[in-house]
Amino acid sequence: MNASLRILALLGGGLAPLSGHAAGTFQPPAGCMLEMTVQMRSCQVANHYVCADAPGDRWISYWDDEGEYFISRIDPQTRWIESVNLATGEIDRLDEAASTDHASFDALLAEGRDEYDFVTLNNFGERVRYQGYDSLAAQPVTIDGVALERCSFDLVASDEAGNFLSRRSGMQLVSRELRLFFAEAETFENAVGETFQSSDAPMTFAFEGEQGFGETEPKFGCDMMMTALPTDTRGLQ
Repeated sequence: MNASLRILALLGGGLAPLSGHAAGTFQPPAGCMLEMTVQMRSCQVANHYVCADAPGDRWISYWDDEGEYFISRIDPQTRWIESVNLATGEIDRLDEAASTDHASFDALLAEGRDEYDFVTLNNFGERVRYQGYDSLAAQPVTIDGVALERCSFDLVASDEAGNFLSRRSGMQLVSRELRLFFAEAETFENAVGETFQSSDAPMTFAFEGEQGFGETEPKFGCDMMMTALPTDTRGLQ
């Protein structure tokens, strides 16, 4: 698997089997529709699609140079609803009952800052608590014709006993129109004090009828030496 940082934005029907697929043209699950393909800097490509879920929900399929490795589902507020790690079989879902302050994309746009405190539960019975914030930086960016804004963030993960698991901090990119976050540059710290840097910014956006729509082979950064990180850096994602 590509050695770049595998920290992706976590999160129904339409889940793919727990195994990767070879590169080619992306085919969403039956009854779903592909909306957008995003090529990213660090040898990754993401295909965004919608299914017959709650209105506004979307799925994102992530691929590296060895194939599909991660699937996530988010809602209109960009909450992490569900994610599947295809390498490990781990499935994380939002534990709404245990979450005290859900992420809100509307609050971020209206107030410039959103704080959150939520919990995920995986299929192995493990709960992870996430506490953090997003804060708009008033720095517009345009990439491949898509208007974005830089957004700082800080996110701490801990286990049920309150033990520190990991911390992510840095900058992301926000699209008001698409109601999505995209990675930019960030730092990841694990429980033993190791830190890792990543730069996973989007490079191109392809919509229906455009060149690159449905691509599953990453184009950018695949020959570069990357800082290696485990695929489960989120404890999620």
